[in-house]
Amino acid sequence: MVNIIKKELNQYFKGMFGYFFGAVLLMFAGIYTVMVNCNMGYASFEYTLNNMSFMYLILIPILTMRSLSEEKKQRTDQLLFSLPVKLSEVVIGKYIAILAVLAVPVIITAAYPLILSRYGEVVLKTAYVNLVAFFLLGAALASIGLFVSSLTENQAIAAGLSFAVFLFAYFGSNLTDYLPGTAAASLAALIAAGVVIALILYILTGDITAAAWTVALCVVVLTFVYRRNHRIFEGLFSRVVGSLSLFERYYVFARGVLDLRSVVYFLSVIIFFLFITVHSLEKRRWS
Repeated sequence: MVNIIKKELNQYFKGMFGYFFGAVLLMFAGIYTVMVNCNMGYASFEYTLNNMSFMYLILIPILTMRSLSEEKKQRTDQLLFSLPVKLSEVVIGKYIAILAVLAVPVIITAAYPLILSRYGEVVLKTAYVNLVAFFLLGAALASIGLFVSSLTENQAIAAGLSFAVFLFAYFGSNLTDYLPGTAAASLAALIAAGVVIALILYILTGDITAAAWTVALCVVVLTFVYRRNHRIFEGLFSRVVGSLSLFERYYVFARGVLDLRSVVYFLSVIIFFLFITVHSLEKRRWS
């Protein structure tokens, strides 16, 4: 696994991806620090990080798009399958390399609150808690991007799909406000979500029967609960999307709240997407 990490880091920093990612993130960190903390006079560095989180929608797909899609395109994934290491070690090795690239600009940004504290009162504890949450948000998004990269051999498609997923995660809770809050609308939206989950299951396993049973079970259970008490479905889909949104979870930290449940949620998302990435590769290995 160590060799895989070295290989990935070598590719990131011998090419433009690693430097581009770090340079752009630091550039916007400087811009938002000047705008929010210097020009507007806010002492809270978490406001700067809150504004910077939007950049993840663009930068994380660029960072992760080549991780596994390039292996498939160059057919070097066959070499990975033949190595005397587990596929889980391959995925974790690539993911650790991505985290290392992400950590470099985040660590440099950690100096900003100290600099600002020389010219005003900055709550360093809150600033650094938010910086850790900012890193966890990027790490969770990177795990999703790595999974998407395992689904295609085209880097542009991988980046585009990741961007679309992140965009929905970013605006999802706001978009649901425009949906009808009726129980029937929530029921239809939850069934549609069940269909999407079944589709992902089919992509990972190739088992159409399991996917069909997933849809059928989703429809039966939701319809049964709806008939028993339809009132619990009123506005339910909006609440579910809001509670699952990575960005909404991060905004809790931006308000100065240390929410351990959100930390657990970020870690759960990372573990889940690394797990299904391994299964995606396992399917390709035996296909």
